[in-house]
Amino acid sequence: MRSITEHASYVVGLIGADIGPSLSPSLHEREAAELGLRYVYERIDIHELGLAPERVGELLREAQRLGFTGVNVTHPCKQTVVEHLTELSSDAAALGAVNTVVFDHGNAVGHNTDSPGFQESIVRGLPEVEMNRVVLLGAGGAGAAVAHAAMSLGVERLLVADTDRDRADSPARSLRRRYGADRASVPARLAAELARADGLINATPIGMATHPGAPVPLELLHDRLWVADVVYRPLETELLRHARRLGCRTLDGGGMAVFQAALSFALFTGHKPDHERMLRHFARLAEDAPAAAMRSG
Repeated sequence: MRSITEHASYVVGLIGADIGPSLSPSLHEREAAELGLRYVYERIDIHELGLAPERVGELLREAQRLGFTGVNVTHPCKQTVVEHLTELSSDAAALGAVNTVVFDHGNAVGHNTDSPGFQESIVRGLPEVEMNRVVLLGAGGAGAAVAHAAMSLGVERLLVADTDRDRADSPARSLRRRYGADRASVPARLAAELARADGLINATPIGMATHPGAPVPLELLHDRLWVADVVYRPLETELLRHARRLGCRTLDGGGMAVFQAALSFALFTGHKPDHERMLRHFARLAEDAPAAAMRSG
């Protein structure tokens, strides 16, 4: 990380793996320019640095030493970062995952803007969909945020599926404690649950360029499903493309990317960004960017 704090009012970073295609730096910097703010956004890629996710604490301390305002955190560090923070917002504590860290007088305070970001995206992009039974794919940091957002939106029963069943058990237990004993579980047979589900949410990395393909066998989809994906590069993943062919209502990851960024921006700067302007910026950035894939972060 280069020493750049003396030249900017706000210096922010993004910590994660394979984050070269991320649109977050441009999205934040363009909105800051519109508001007349001096703002620099740096990528801190753990793969390029040869670091394991567990060493995210070292990067936090270095960013804080250099005078960064804060950092965003994305896959695969949203959960490993928690133990390195001095304080958590109530939402971040409940989720056990952090995507935004603000440095404040020597403290590193963790927040989660993914959950309200996804909630706002669903409200705008999939209004009035049925939410009796919803299958969530992925129990990592993004999955935890999406799970709580889904429950807040009124999902009656959430089925949390992950390739690691033990990992899926943890958020399912957390959801049952917070929302009710019959509200969340880990499906014994994913195919059977999808057959009677109203909706499907992908909160895994599958669909990114580095993780191509679909997160479930596409033959399990049916036209009674609505399908949402947190991947935003490409906006049309293989999962969404197939769902649209079936006639499903779909939601790409663009809205979540923008709304979580807007909330993070406000935490970093204390300034309220223009959500509609950021949506327009995102649309132009997504159109101009190379056809690479990157998940929200």
